[in-house]
Amino acid sequence: MNVVTRRTISGTAALSLALLGLTACGQDDAGKSSGGVGATTVGLLLPEKSSSTRYEAFDKPLIEASVASLCTKCTIDYANADGNEETQKQQFDALLAKGIKVILLDPVNAKNTAPWVQAAAAKGAKVIAYDRLAAGNVAAYVSFDNARTGELQGNALLEALGPKAAEADIVMINGAESDPNAASFKTGAHKSLDGKVKRISYEQSGEWKPEVAAQKMTDAIRQVGKDNIDAVYVANDGMAASVIETLKGAGLKNVPVGGQDASLDAVRRVLSGEQAYTIYKPYKPETDAAATIAVHLLKGLDVTSIASAITESGGSHVPSMLLTPIVVTKAKVAVTVIAGGLYTAAEVCAAPYADACAAAGIK
Repeated sequence: MNVVTRRTISGTAALSLALLGLTACGQDDAGKSSGGVGATTVGLLLPEKSSSTRYEAFDKPLIEASVASLCTKCTIDYANADGNEETQKQQFDALLAKGIKVILLDPVNAKNTAPWVQAAAAKGAKVIAYDRLAAGNVAAYVSFDNARTGELQGNALLEALGPKAAEADIVMINGAESDPNAASFKTGAHKSLDGKVKRISYEQSGEWKPEVAAQKMTDAIRQVGKDNIDAVYVANDGMAASVIETLKGAGLKNVPVGGQDASLDAVRRVLSGEQAYTIYKPYKPETDAAATIAVHLLKGLDVTSIASAITESGGSHVPSMLLTPIVVTKAKVAVTVIAGGLYTAAEVCAAPYADACAAAGIK
């Protein structure tokens, strides 16, 4: 997958222009050319409940609110597959059977969706790949710059190691191989780490499952030895939590561990010093971009004019909105996730984290 920037306009600026364009078109003219549920309904299929809390807590309600603000007659038909690819396929087919013409899809297994997208096209439906790039000729793609995310993770791990980095042995617990985002994170992380650390002594996929990540961390300790683990790159916060517990159980202390997603528990671990950093990908800009493109398609509008980039995928050139991630360290909690409105200070600083918050200057 290659991303080619089409214009100098940023993803945020492109989104602002798109929102203005939709306002100018009027809120209630979605689906003038056709009737039925498909004219005013956006299908939303998200992949996880158990292994990541973000989808239910943030993505779903924010997309619902943004679509409603852009099109007062529009509704969301939502389902979550909770990590089951077959369940998601059934949910996808159910949306097509209802006549829904625009589907936001965050796939459980992005590699296997090309036939889904083709089946949708045969029924006149368009698929927007949300957060993960689904295989097939999708109409648009909304996500963050995932290679850049991996670079930021790797750089943050180097920063956590400080002068010890050049002689450090690193363990890497990557995301699921079925997820193209995970491959981009991995590529970006290697770009930052390779040549800057002594070696990557162990590298495996944690499959986006905390229990698998714990197993792989246990295996890494056994294979390379406790004295040969200086830091652990972990692709997301859910897996990072289990890796940290595994390290504690093995008696390993002061081993920097990083994650991604800025989950509330991870932000608290960053403040307490258990986790070195997380990556904050502000949900609202991403959900707003997804809603904007979805409503554009419902209205029959061209989305290439609002795209900030083109993503090459399987020979297709996909109009894309790619946003910029942010590193969160202890010193940056206040100016990132709290200032950005993801969490309040009261939420982050609940007992027993009040002292850690005070030390970080969070009130």
